[in-house]
Amino acid sequence: MRKQLGAKSAFTLVEIMIVVVIIGLLAALAIPAFNKVRTASQDKAVLNNARQMSAAADQYFLENGATFVASTSLLGATNYVKSLNTVSNETYPDFYTQGITVTIVGVANSRTITFAP
Repeated sequence: MRKQLGAKSAFTLVEIMIVVVIIGLLAALAIPAFNKVRTASQDKAVLNNARQMSAAADQYFLENGATFVASTSLLGATNYVKSLNTVSNETYPDFYTQGITVTIVGVANSRTITFAP
């Protein structure tokens, strides 16, 4: 007795195309949401860095009676802020003046963020 070999089961071209379209739609929805979350995260990290540098400058102003300070006096292992880690190639000011808004340029090479102490 021989067994009859039936038709092999496989996916048809139409089924595979439907799966590809569904994956494409999901990606079209997920990628903009991911970019929005990444941008918000970068902005929050930059604002936090600006807040720390501004607070360090304020502490320097109180301790030294100054109204102007270079960022090199604020950064370092024995200074007010141990290190300043950039998150998206942004540039922080070289000098801080008491009561002046801090402007961080070049965030992700396209945005500018300001922080008012």
